[in-house]
Amino acid sequence: MKPILAITMGDAAGVGAEIAVKALRSRDVYETCIPVVVGDYEPMADAVAFTNSGLALNRISDPSQARGEFGVIDVIDMGFLQPQGWEYKKVSAKTGDAAYNYVVKGIELVLGGQAHAVVTGPINKEAIHQAGHQFAGHTEIFAHQTQCKNYAMMLTSKDLRVIHCTTHVSLKRACDLVTTERVLTVIRLADEALKLLGIKQPKIAVAGLNPHCSENGLFGDEEQKWIIPAVEQAQAAGFDVEGPVPPDTVFVKAIAKQYDIVVAMYHDQGHIPLKMSGFKLNLETNQFESMSGVNTTLGLPVIRTSVDHGTAFDRAGEGRANEESMVEAIEMAVVMAGNKFPELA
Repeated sequence: MKPILAITMGDAAGVGAEIAVKALRSRDVYETCIPVVVGDYEPMADAVAFTNSGLALNRISDPSQARGEFGVIDVIDMGFLQPQGWEYKKVSAKTGDAAYNYVVKGIELVLGGQAHAVVTGPINKEAIHQAGHQFAGHTEIFAHQTQCKNYAMMLTSKDLRVIHCTTHVSLKRACDLVTTERVLTVIRLADEALKLLGIKQPKIAVAGLNPHCSENGLFGDEEQKWIIPAVEQAQAAGFDVEGPVPPDTVFVKAIAKQYDIVVAMYHDQGHIPLKMSGFKLNLETNQFESMSGVNTTLGLPVIRTSVDHGTAFDRAGEGRANEESMVEAIEMAVVMAGNKFPELA
């Protein structure tokens, strides 16, 4: 039995439909899962056309109707967008509202037992806000829809894994949110996630918050007050965890495989090294030759993986988008679903 993946199309004004189409040109995807795109038929048809993919679309209303055949993309048509009813590269409430509802539908499918995981295409935060949905991003939508309080963002490239204590808040606010309880929760979520990926004994590193981990209090006291107690409690509970490790060296050590994952204290502390390890831009062609990276929300009652990039409005509708991150998100969802659901073993 193959896992059924609900792939949300993302904002139609961006590259979501394009990377979904390009990812589903791979026969390998269909050998491991049954992908079902949750979105709108018309943007998917347009992406099929301008990418010259030669794929067919199968409009369905339920995953049970999916053919799951290579060469045919099964699409749950939500009916928000009509032919030429959206504009590429433009932020709009219409596409924002549609993108938000694709995500909600994907969550409902998994909670209802009709799919095993959600794989999300990129949404635009400004667009969903214009539509009246006041969420900072996918992570917060999933947390709200599943009534989950303890969750975290994990980013994965081919060389590095990072999980965040804080994400979409100001840097000043992030410092206030780094507490012993939060750091300990994220350590536990990291351990659970890596075991779901098949790593039996995860090695976890916890980054410091301040430069040089504060040099014994010279540059702050957050390590002494909050982070060290969390690491000690985690060690006492049996987790293989070290820290705090200075932020300017911990990622180098993780890439060298000394650790399986790094617990980062705030958004950019984790995102910058992850994208440095996975993204490669060719300035001559102005195209990304590599966009390795998967965004996973941990702690939810549903499996959710995602591309690790935005809507890329600057190249939307042009056929220039790189689907590598979407392919990797699909692959990770398959692995996690296989380890979570006994019937897929």
